[in-house]
Amino acid sequence: MNTQIKPNYFLSQPHQPFFLLGVLNAIVMMLLFALSYKGILSLAVDAKIFHVYSLTFLVFTNVFTGFLFTTFPKFNQSELISKKYYVNTFLISLLGSALFVAGSFISTELTALGMFTTFIAELIIVMKLHSIYNTGKATDKKDSFWILNTNYFGLIGNISFILSLYVPAALSSAINISFYLYLIFLAFSVGQRMIPFFSHSFAVKNENFIKIVFVLFVAKALFSSLEIKTAEILIDLLLSIYMTLEFKRWELRPFESPAILWVLHLALFWLPTAFLLSALSLLGEIFFDISFYFLNIHLLAIGFLTTLLIGFGTRVTLGHSGQPPHGDKFATAIFIFIQVVVLGRALFSFNIAFGWGLNFLFDISFTLWLILFVVWGLRYGRVLYSGAKI
Repeated sequence: MNTQIKPNYFLSQPHQPFFLLGVLNAIVMMLLFALSYKGILSLAVDAKIFHVYSLTFLVFTNVFTGFLFTTFPKFNQSELISKKYYVNTFLISLLGSALFVAGSFISTELTALGMFTTFIAELIIVMKLHSIYNTGKATDKKDSFWILNTNYFGLIGNISFILSLYVPAALSSAINISFYLYLIFLAFSVGQRMIPFFSHSFAVKNENFIKIVFVLFVAKALFSSLEIKTAEILIDLLLSIYMTLEFKRWELRPFESPAILWVLHLALFWLPTAFLLSALSLLGEIFFDISFYFLNIHLLAIGFLTTLLIGFGTRVTLGHSGQPPHGDKFATAIFIFIQVVVLGRALFSFNIAFGWGLNFLFDISFTLWLILFVVWGLRYGRVLYSGAKI
């Protein structure tokens, strides 16, 4: 096993520092939130803001940035992003993370400064994506259009979160815009382009698919913000049915695919599954007055988003270090373990909904999350940092 560090390797490609920062933040932010939830730590900022903002803009945004800074120029046949540009962006993002954590213990003002610094980093990221889109020589930029524009919703969501520190009424819109129109729709936009390609699907591309899904996502974010649950249920069911029919048309054959590919298929099918279960949980809230404690959001955030990003992240990490992008037994175990993390979080929601009194399920849930990212980081972090072969 070759573990010799290559000179200046860590910053040699844009995905490396951003992936590592995302993984580090996934561990730190979840640990701090869990300790706060259990009353062991006291935060200077609302726990919901800390939890949702940190995962959205300090974890998933960094992973997205690493992926898009690597692949978006290729999508658009543009020049690669210069090392100076992505390193400076990374350093601003790193500073934003540090200020946000410090502010969470010290003051709302310092937290806001950390969030604003993170917003500046995100703005710089979107400006580069916008430039790549405009100058790229690709003849077909339809998918790039959606990937770029959903990043604008990320900016809106970010600034809305900063506003919510001082205007609590803005929090619901900040969460829904950031989650549905940024995180989930961005991951979906990338997935619907890349997964059929990787799977050698010969299905004719449905140009209306992403447009219709976007309209439904806008409706979902709106009705969720306004807490119109009956309308939400209808949108959830439409999304579940429509996505299932389209994904089935692609003929992906996950049971005949290698692990590095079926993990992406699994993530994809979490989308209609999560929306179906969201509709059922909302029905339970309406007719039985049962709260499933954000079950629908966590099914999307872990089942779909985390599975997809771990799958793509593993593929990119290996492929861009000169190694075959395959899922060995260790990687396969990680892919399966993500589903255990989903189950752990779902059980905690059921515990709240049905009053089981098994509050230790929270400890199990966040511990499973920590194990996932610690193990992935130990396994692939050295590849990102030094180019080690595994």
